[in-house]
Amino acid sequence: MLRPIAAALLALALTGPAAAQYVDPDVTAAPMGSVPAVPETERAPALTPDQESTRASTGGAPTLTDILRRQKGLPVDDSDRRADTAFQDDDLATGAMGPQGNFSDAQMWRALRYDSADITTVNNGPAATTVIQDGGMTWLNWRSGPLRIFAGIALLGSLALLIAFYLFRGRMRLDHPPTGRRIVRFEAFERFGHWLLATSFIILAVTGLLSLFGRLFFIPLFGKQAFAPVAGAAKWTHDNISWAFMISLVLIFVFWVRNNLPDRTDLTWLKRAGGMFGGGHPPAKKFNAGQKLIFWAVIVFGTTISLSGLSLLFPFELNLFGKTFGFINDTGILQALNLPALPGDLSPQAEMALSQIWHATMSIILTAIIFFHIYLGTVGMEGAFDAMGKGDVDEEWAREHHNLWLQKVAAEKPEKIKEYRA
Repeated sequence: MLRPIAAALLALALTGPAAAQYVDPDVTAAPMGSVPAVPETERAPALTPDQESTRASTGGAPTLTDILRRQKGLPVDDSDRRADTAFQDDDLATGAMGPQGNFSDAQMWRALRYDSADITTVNNGPAATTVIQDGGMTWLNWRSGPLRIFAGIALLGSLALLIAFYLFRGRMRLDHPPTGRRIVRFEAFERFGHWLLATSFIILAVTGLLSLFGRLFFIPLFGKQAFAPVAGAAKWTHDNISWAFMISLVLIFVFWVRNNLPDRTDLTWLKRAGGMFGGGHPPAKKFNAGQKLIFWAVIVFGTTISLSGLSLLFPFELNLFGKTFGFINDTGILQALNLPALPGDLSPQAEMALSQIWHATMSIILTAIIFFHIYLGTVGMEGAFDAMGKGDVDEEWAREHHNLWLQKVAAEKPEKIKEYRA
């Protein structure tokens, strides 16, 4: 009985290799592991260029044009995919998750990706129900590409301009010798607010640039093991020093906003570029037009940097861009300019990505502006540093650069004369 069974099994085993080696003459042989070619008579007709870009030809799936655009990092119209989710709460309960059920796996994943699924989680955080989002690569590509290029051009370009200006113009010196008499320009509390703002800003700028360029320059020089603790310390410092920056920003606004309101004297100052054109020094009050521009740049950029920084310090809690985009859309400006509406319904992760990009961009612009302020307050102008370094300036310096302020102090507050000292 066993012999016939063994013979039958042996015969069946010997026919296996022969069957595996059989090749259909109508199908071209293919190497192992590859997909055999389909007979030409059974191939689907090639899509025309119009069909390739028409989603109806693919049943709503991505087209060849979509795939090529996505590979190049270009925007893709995914409105059809967003609409084709068909996600129902009862579908999961019935277990109908197969292609033949109430909805398909693709529809379920699209519902998760486009945040149209009703999801419940143990974590009740603002971003807990966003299971899939693909905006991270857009943020990473922007941060590692255009943002770094912009930062390099803005910062290095402003430094190059200052060096060229110094070589061409030299240091701006007094037209007449100092008198030796001093007048108080800034009180101690004003200098405290200024130096708190300046010190915190410099620390934030250094740590921020380390975060942006650290992997590009620090790691090749010192290695990843050295960069890890440095990057961690830089982040901790950046987060905590930011409070000093925000507090000092409020202080200097309260101290100096009244003296930084624009007036007619600013027009004359700007026309003569502070005395570079037309000869002599144009009249100026306590702050000239150039200083007022610096002040308002610090206030405006510092405020928007602080707001975006707060959204990063408290992730997913302070969403600014969705509301701002919605407000802009409601104004009708974009429609009047024939521009598409801005996305008002942003995921928490998209809000964070936009906050980080905005925070970095505004910080770079303000840093470039501060370069000019530092230059004029130190090597660029004789006697300028005394105003914040010592608190008082020489009478001749005040007469040449802020003559209207000097006249007002002498006329309205005669007791200030006592503060002139040899």
